[in-house]
Amino acid sequence: MKTGVGLWIDHRKAIIVVVTEEGEEIRQILSLAEKKPRRSGDSPLKGFYAARQVPAEDSSQRIFTGLLNSYYDEIITDIRDAESILIFGPGEAKNELKTRLETNNLSERLVGLETADKMTNRQIAAKVRRHFAE
Repeated sequence: MKTGVGLWIDHRKAIIVVVTEEGEEIRQILSLAEKKPRRSGDSPLKGFYAARQVPAEDSSQRIFTGLLNSYYDEIITDIRDAESILIFGPGEAKNELKTRLETNNLSERLVGLETADKMTNRQIAAKVRRHFAE
């Protein structure tokens, strides 16, 4: 059996299941990216709150994109040795990762791209096992 990797991903975390002849291994990679900027702990009653506490939209988007790029690079480093890659998840992160795989010349290893809702680690592992058992 070859090394197969199943990956459930969204913008917050990635659950990676590596399936080999010896068994399976589950790893998790957390993203530091967050969609909505956080406000500091100051009170909104002390002045113009939002204008001072929330960064400009374009600045926030650049930071968010940079954090996502680091997150995707960490995932690609982790799955680079896989012979087959299955990606699934609820949002756009799976498509963004697919584009990054194409950029890194790893798209020929991609065997599936599926939409899936939130899942537990056991459900993710079972789905990956079923896929690579076929």
